[in-house]
Amino acid sequence: MPVDHYTGGIDHSTVHLIYARYFLKVLNDLNLIGHREPFKRFFGNGFVTQGGAKISKRVGGAATPDELVERFGADATRLSILFIGPADQDMEWTPSGVEGMQRFLRRLWRVVGEVAELPAGGASESALARKAHRTIERATDDLGRRQQFNTPISAVMELVNELVRAPGDPAARLAAETAVSLIQPYAPHVAEELWERLGHERLWEQPWPQPDPALLEEDTFELVVQVNGKVRDRIQVPSDLREEELVARAKESPKVQAQLNGAEIRQTIVVPRKLVNLVVG
Repeated sequence: MPVDHYTGGIDHSTVHLIYARYFLKVLNDLNLIGHREPFKRFFGNGFVTQGGAKISKRVGGAATPDELVERFGADATRLSILFIGPADQDMEWTPSGVEGMQRFLRRLWRVVGEVAELPAGGASESALARKAHRTIERATDDLGRRQQFNTPISAVMELVNELVRAPGDPAARLAAETAVSLIQPYAPHVAEELWERLGHERLWEQPWPQPDPALLEEDTFELVVQVNGKVRDRIQVPSDLREEELVARAKESPKVQAQLNGAEIRQTIVVPRKLVNLVVG
């Protein structure tokens, strides 16, 4: 005590959490323990709904996990549930999501199988290697600090897409191992099988991957260009451009010029390394 982490729905914060805090404070007042809070961190999860109603065993009428596992497998079912949306918000269940996750796992299986046949390459600073390390950074932050589960899955999907486009890249094995490692908490059965195909054993005992800071630095970034607050274009620009150069690049965009249509720009708002907003009259 205190417990490191407590996860529960809103009903927990108004029932179980109150009970736990009350008894702990009583014990503290009696000088039997030295702290007054039972949990260091609380996370309130949302509910999964179907047709606007909370899915529960008491309500009934919804697809059960056993049925989905039997048809699609445990990994695809778990992935689809966690991918619906942010874990702290209510989410509407859609059966088609399980089919999509099953297709993703099959794609991951195919590309890792292709990479496993290649000889292990050396260190690489290719775009794929940078993508792998940025994916590690993003997934680690989303899971640890933000406590979100859907966005790390999305990040792994993006990495797999890049790997599919460049299976012969020197960093292909690194990207494959990264994708398998990061998807393991969600899809442990498939991940363990693929980890063995990559020549390793017992992924669940391996430490969580760590990003290489040197490969997190970007030479370019995606500049979002807005006109009166609405996104009109996204362009890749060098990371070292000054603000006036970013504005110039934004104005040069054909999509932006079509929106301006010769109108006078009354103000330019620049958020470094993120966006340029052109305000017109």
